[in-house]
Amino acid sequence: MTQPTPEPLRPTGSSAVHVDWHEAPALIRSLVDRVGRAAGRPVLVGVSGPVASGKSTLARLISPCIVATDDYLPDYDVTANHERDEPRNADFPRLARDLESLRSGRKTLVPVWSFHSHRREGEREVTPGEVVICEGIHALYETVSGLYDLAVFVESPRHVRLSRMEERERSGARGWGVEVARSFFHEVAEPTFQRFAEVYRSRADVVVRNDAAAPGPGDSRA
Repeated sequence: MTQPTPEPLRPTGSSAVHVDWHEAPALIRSLVDRVGRAAGRPVLVGVSGPVASGKSTLARLISPCIVATDDYLPDYDVTANHERDEPRNADFPRLARDLESLRSGRKTLVPVWSFHSHRREGEREVTPGEVVICEGIHALYETVSGLYDLAVFVESPRHVRLSRMEERERSGARGWGVEVARSFFHEVAEPTFQRFAEVYRSRADVVVRNDAAAPGPGDSRA
């Protein structure tokens, strides 16, 4: 039996819904419920935004079933430093196949990439829930942007994001150290993302504003 196709949440040419951080989870869940009732299958949500904008945290507030575009990064030892965040170097063809599989309700093996070894280290099995989220800076890249039932863009001021990234590294989250993280932010992550930012933002059904300062103890909003 052919599954029903839900009505578009945002008609072509209409503006995205803008929402503050604290209101975003409830709004997104309400939109997801609307799509899910019409679709009769897992709802696929894409969450994009610049580094340390809050994408991962927002994704966790919506669903435990998350696929990260980071896991499709190239191995760093065979990729020039300035090319490491370029979406053309990531395995987006596989990401598209994996998301299509999850959207169809099938268990799927997805890669596991490590920020400590800077390479792919195996695979994990993902069982699709009612909501499947793909989050990452290039989650709305052209190869996968047409797959989503709902597209979300998280924005946050540059200085706030840098502060969050530094705080994250002080906790040892990725093992880079603050200086390495700061260099990556300025030289790689930020300039690469900004070339795509307006396109990704234009593809979003919901734009979330996350202005909070660097997280304190117990706050993982980055």
